[in-house]
This record gives sequence, C-alpha cells and structure tokens, in this order.
Amino acid sequence: MRMMNEFEVQVLSDLSVLKTQMTGLMGDGNGGRIAELEHRLECHEQNWQRAKGFMAAASVVFAVIEVAFEAWRRH
Repeated sequence: MRMMNEFEVQVLSDLSVLKTQMTGLMGDGNGGRIAELEHRLECHEQNWQRAKGFMAAASVVFAVIEVAFEAWRRH
C-alpha cells in the first residue's frame, strides 16, 4: 500500500468538509436547513392566505355597513 501525497490528503480533507456542509444543508434524512426554510415558507404562505381571507371578509362587512348606513340616512 502506498502513502498518500500532500495533494491527495488535501483533496480528502476538502471532501470531508464538503460532505459535512452538505449534510448540514440538506439534512441526514430528518431535514436540514433547506427543509426548515421550506417549512417556514409554507407557514408564511398559509398566514398570507389567512390575512387575504380576513381582509376580503372585512371588506364585505364594511360594504354592508356602508349600504345600511346610506339606506338609513335616506329615510
């Protein structure tokens, strides 16, 4: 078995660091930072949809109140 030269040692060391970084980024099957970001994005989108629904409902309520007020004022 031959000895590794300095270049080969450096390449293996760099590959080990890369593997560690990829595991941190992608996860080891239980989710990593990307999965965490996807989850946060889904929560944000869900909250945004709720806010839009609330604003639509509030607009309808205010429109009904305005129509009722105008009808009351005319009589």
